[in-house]
Amino acid sequence: MSSGTLTKAVLIHFSGPDAPGVTARLTRILADYNISILDIGQAVVHESLVLGILVEVPAARESAQLRSAVKTALLNEAHELGLQAHFTAISQDRIKHWERSLHHHHFIVTILGRTIAAEQLARVSAIIAAHGMNVDRIDRLSGELVPIDEQANACVELAVSGESSRELPMRAEFLAIAQALSIDIAFQRESIFRRNRRIFAFDMDSTLIQGEVIDELARMASVGDRVSSITESTMRGEIGFDESFTRRVALLKGLPAERVNTLVDTIPLADGAERLIRTLRLLGYRTAILSGGFTFFANALQQRLGIDYVHANELEVREGFVTGRVIPPIVNGARKATLLAEIADREGVSLEQVVAVGDGANDIPMLNLAGMGIAYRAKPVVRQKADHSISCLGLDGLLYLLGVRDRDLKPHEPTIAAL
Repeated sequence: MSSGTLTKAVLIHFSGPDAPGVTARLTRILADYNISILDIGQAVVHESLVLGILVEVPAARESAQLRSAVKTALLNEAHELGLQAHFTAISQDRIKHWERSLHHHHFIVTILGRTIAAEQLARVSAIIAAHGMNVDRIDRLSGELVPIDEQANACVELAVSGESSRELPMRAEFLAIAQALSIDIAFQRESIFRRNRRIFAFDMDSTLIQGEVIDELARMASVGDRVSSITESTMRGEIGFDESFTRRVALLKGLPAERVNTLVDTIPLADGAERLIRTLRLLGYRTAILSGGFTFFANALQQRLGIDYVHANELEVREGFVTGRVIPPIVNGARKATLLAEIADREGVSLEQVVAVGDGANDIPMLNLAGMGIAYRAKPVVRQKADHSISCLGLDGLLYLLGVRDRDLKPHEPTIAAL
């Protein structure tokens, strides 16, 4: 508030049909009367405008004529625009409360699903309220909340503020209700890094592609059941990765290399993977595959998608046959985290600007190291330990966590498809 001259604050609330120039015409009146604006916010929902302006006006008795003139001018302008206008005097206590709230921590709650209904919004907003958080803004990032196409995306982003001490219990509650509501809920701190991520690193098997390469090789070698059993135990965190990986690869001994390479064209990409990677390339992100799988498949994906970095295990082949060994070092969980840090250092970016995506226990170290770690269609142990868990949408749904709207990409879709 201004010092010296006695002033008071008034909240002016306008609502009604939106049209080009509405905000310009109303703020022009305030400018003509030299009125100071303390705060302003505007939202448009289906061409209906809600505009709030907190202004500072002289409070002295001799200024009553000025206050009356400003109010009359705004009411007349609002009438011409078809808007309703309401004026509310704001007490000093409320102003002080508002000023204190400016120092609260700010968070982003992203709700993702195939559709988003009132029940889902009600449950999420109830958790926010129960923890003393305030919803400051709500935006729809997807094209619609109830898409016509069953495979389309729906997404709402809520900007909330409150005490940082509520972050962990809120995150736990969101994770608990997400599965029951058939949605994903991401909860992250608003910061300068959220919209300034620079690197995306992906696990490959069951993350970037729909399946486990080693399991498919095992079927070729007629040891599928034995390898699958070891794989599942590993992904649940029951067996150390190096031990289980060595045991599984040993079972592939004698498999012809010629048959191995045929897998490249048989395992499909994850839903939305191609759109996500191509969009990231358009936006200037660097991408990496950090995989406990095999280089022959990861290198093929690199060529297909334009991935910048690839690190995976090299299956040893001699005289045209798999030997049952890999060329060290094994890319395990610790190795993935080390490689992630090396890539970030090489690119000259903070780890806060790195996003890591994976589904298995051996992905946890890199998920925890990255500024944003995302468990994608992951095992329960991974969902519990990652910052975010996404299961309802394809990989392109991760763009919403960066704040990207569908309408932002629509003009660029032809370019993305051509990349």
